[in-house]
Amino acid sequence: MNWVLFFDGDCAFCSASVRWVVRLDKRRRISFAPLQGELAGKLGLAGHAAETSGTMVLLRESDGVLFTRGDALLELARALGWPWRLARVAVIIPRRWRDGIYQFIANHRRALSGKTSACQLPDARLAERLRR
Repeated sequence: MNWVLFFDGDCAFCSASVRWVVRLDKRRRISFAPLQGELAGKLGLAGHAAETSGTMVLLRESDGVLFTRGDALLELARALGWPWRLARVAVIIPRRWRDGIYQFIANHRRALSGKTSACQLPDARLAERLRR
């Protein structure tokens, strides 16, 4: 099974998170695409990068299911496998609470690390898995 992680390409916090996932994804099951890119545009996902309500989107390619906010994090834990899969116990937390915590961080992500004025070039590990 493979996944595509869509992220806000203009957000330093989001880009750092993607680099972190690249390091953790030992099985190379996840590819990455900016929400401002062509693939996200074709799938109608560009609006998820909105400055005030941004969210990452995870697409499970085998069945085309999209995950957002807290559900995306839970599915990401599944995609990463052991030991990250253990984080799926958070499914017992009501979705409203999970999404609320996620949204709080998303609303403050630019303050946490700033908006980049120039695109940071991806390293080789990320570049080969980056989709446009």
